[in-house]
Amino acid sequence: MIFIGKILKETPKAVYIYGHGSAETRKTGRCCMCGRELTHPVSVILGIGPECGKHFWNWDAVGGYTPENVERLKGKLQDITIDTWMPKSIVLSQFNVDETVTIPTGHPMTATAVKPTEIAKLASLTSYKHTGEQAIKIEFPFDYKTLEQIKQLSNRRFINEGTVKYWVAPAMLENIQKLITAGFELDGALQTLLQTLLNPVRVEDITPVEVAGLYPFQQQGVAFIEAKNGRALIADEMGLGKTVQALTWLDMHPEKRPVIIVVPASLKLNWAKEIKMWMKNTKPNVQLLNGTTPNIPLIGDVIIINYDILHAWVNALIATRPQILVLDEAHYFKNNTARRTKAVKQLGKYTRHIIALSGTPIVNRPVEIYNAVSLIDSTIFGRNFMEFGRKYCAGKHNGYGWDFNGASNTAELNKKLTDSIMIRRKKQDVLMDLPDKIYASIPMELDNEKEYRYAESNFIQFVREYKGADAAQKASAAQALTEIEGLKQLAIKGKLQQTLSWIENFLEVDGKLVVFAIHKATIDALMERFNPIAVKIDGSVTQADRQDAVDRFQNDPKIRLFVGNIKAAGVGITLTAASNVAVIELPWSPGDLSQAEDRCHRIGQKDSVTIHYLLAAGTIEEKIAALIDHKRHVLDQVLDGKETDESSLLSELLNTYNN
Repeated sequence: MIFIGKILKETPKAVYIYGHGSAETRKTGRCCMCGRELTHPVSVILGIGPECGKHFWNWDAVGGYTPENVERLKGKLQDITIDTWMPKSIVLSQFNVDETVTIPTGHPMTATAVKPTEIAKLASLTSYKHTGEQAIKIEFPFDYKTLEQIKQLSNRRFINEGTVKYWVAPAMLENIQKLITAGFELDGALQTLLQTLLNPVRVEDITPVEVAGLYPFQQQGVAFIEAKNGRALIADEMGLGKTVQALTWLDMHPEKRPVIIVVPASLKLNWAKEIKMWMKNTKPNVQLLNGTTPNIPLIGDVIIINYDILHAWVNALIATRPQILVLDEAHYFKNNTARRTKAVKQLGKYTRHIIALSGTPIVNRPVEIYNAVSLIDSTIFGRNFMEFGRKYCAGKHNGYGWDFNGASNTAELNKKLTDSIMIRRKKQDVLMDLPDKIYASIPMELDNEKEYRYAESNFIQFVREYKGADAAQKASAAQALTEIEGLKQLAIKGKLQQTLSWIENFLEVDGKLVVFAIHKATIDALMERFNPIAVKIDGSVTQADRQDAVDRFQNDPKIRLFVGNIKAAGVGITLTAASNVAVIELPWSPGDLSQAEDRCHRIGQKDSVTIHYLLAAGTIEEKIAALIDHKRHVLDQVLDGKETDESSLLSELLNTYNN
């Protein structure tokens, strides 16, 4: 860039220049601000790229970034003020011009400049540019003692904007208190923040948001997110509706789009299902992302992506200018060296609102929640992990490196989080609001979609050949059952890996789990994956071993998973050590299901029991589940007392395919 200016000061390596831009440019092929190679024809002519040009003008306001507008844009270059130190190494050439540059009276770089009066030590409230998080702007007349005090602040940073120089630091309580001790004067906004930090709003003082269909504690959770301006950690126990609370807040703010939701792969379909159920007011366009090659336009109001592929899509997602980032199962990005963690942090820098969901017991594994907390509000710990690890994770050096897998000062940590961004409720805290049983349908993706659809089309052809469901049943009920069993087995095969991942994830964040299945192959696959922490009861287990398996599950904290055959383990045992049941294979009888569920829901169970149906999406499993639920009135959670026989259910299932 060629510009006209006057040298006001000079050192052996730099010059201070005051002046303005010029319409004359020299085509170097590189941006005069960042040095990157220019490709757009207008950029080449101007010598500055569109992104760097935004520092000086609004493209739309000056007629657009087009070749037809080049002369006008070149004229805009003359309006740019040059008032800065510049390394001599980047000055390519100098030549005299006739124009006289007028230096403002009192410019600090002129000999006649009037020295400003001594300014006080001032700390004022500001915000970081990308995230909008609150920060402290720190200004003071230089002296080494004050400088050393500033260097004691967490995550402080020096800002040099030419003639304007200052420090910034996260607006955390400890930093404000250190500035007061150092004799800094706080502006009004910072004084108000200080009082807020010293006297935090308690969760119980927040007025719940009244939303139909939500339990009172869930309404309070939505109000909490609102009170925290969409930057919050919902840490309720599993089964209390963290997803519902987040989606209700999204539904309250249709102006904040797009939304990026990052989840474990096994929960993508479930989030899409829950969005349809809970975001009825805004009815967003939902887009699910798959694969590691971004090759489709991102047009969804709500975009759902799994952690495993986030690194491949992160730049494309940032380009959508996301307004809200929802991070389910926040322990998934606990490892700082993992690609998923780096991608989450990168995406979080460009998002105004961040809601993290986690049922992880923070008092046991504080290290798992650090990244989520720092992403939501960096002022709480100042993004100083070593300090956090030593204080709250019982950090110790084992001779090879630091170990942060413990827990320490947990009461202080809990207070610090609940006083700031976290709301956590346990089932025992909200039992008055909950029904005895809560039912949840979790859709699982098939990894054998093509194989299943081929078999399903053959089955539909079988029904049609017998001219309807009734005729098919009369002609060969045994053959119909055989065909159906084949479909069920393909569905189980296709969802097995997703199911194992879901169970693995559950056991990472919650207590014990009871899983019911039917076939030996399915039970064997579960035991192979979880054998050290699992026990089973199926037809192969003796009576003596049955009781041993129950006792170990009930009393041994290391045994986290009970795997049972619905018939063999569905009666005569008590499994109240768990308040969560997962059903991964469905029987024909609603009675068998209810009896299996009631192994946990018995006298001595102090919690509400949540029953999770892990169903292969869009398959015969969903049809059978719907029929069973209809038969036993699951919506009312009351059995009608009339047992449904197999032939009745088979007939209705065949009718659904015939139709």
